[in-house]
Amino acid sequence: MVLLFLVAFAFAACGDDDEPSSQGSSDGAPAQTEEQAQQKESGGCETVEAPAPKPDGGAKKPKRALAAGAKYDVVMRTSCGEITIRLDQKTSPKTAASFANLVDTGFYDGTAFHRIVPGFVIQGGDPTGTGSGGPGYSTRDVPPQDTVYTQGVVAMAKTATEPPGTSGSQFYIVTAPDAGLPPEYAVLGKVVAGQDVVDAIGELGDPASGGAGTPLQPVVIESAELVKG
Repeated sequence: MVLLFLVAFAFAACGDDDEPSSQGSSDGAPAQTEEQAQQKESGGCETVEAPAPKPDGGAKKPKRALAAGAKYDVVMRTSCGEITIRLDQKTSPKTAASFANLVDTGFYDGTAFHRIVPGFVIQGGDPTGTGSGGPGYSTRDVPPQDTVYTQGVVAMAKTATEPPGTSGSQFYIVTAPDAGLPPEYAVLGKVVAGQDVVDAIGELGDPASGGAGTPLQPVVIESAELVKG
């Protein structure tokens, strides 16, 4: 399952000339450990192993909506830091309820951001890590025609054959100022804390892989928690 888009992207490669050092600095600062040096090179992300694939499908579709008028945040603890997403019940009530239920059942724990396209999006939520997995059911919230996918917007991925607003479990977070996508993807919510973490993850995609967004290193969602405000 890949996020569909009809825009061309130009990627600029950037490098870090800092080399890890086992020596203390001339001003008496302590020497970097090897782990600290690796985290610096990867934008503060921990070096972790790719998670083992989880079974595809098997989740139960929620039967009830979230409490009307309540505020729900999802706190994702990743190998790059914490990201907090505020769910958009008004625009996508079915999507929000499904996502919240999947979070509560631990569906996202131990999964990876399998697609990272620099300057565009980071995408996760596939239990298999292949880009084709999901919960085994779908919901649908058709987004408004004036929907724009700007930096920090969280929306749901779908296949080319699925109608607008279809959602499974795969989601993406926009890292571009404006992704230029058509209003076909259910809006899950917005990043309200940890945009710097999102941006750090967004730098870990291989520019040479284009829209495939092959990660340069594993980025893992260690846990996700639903918080009711």
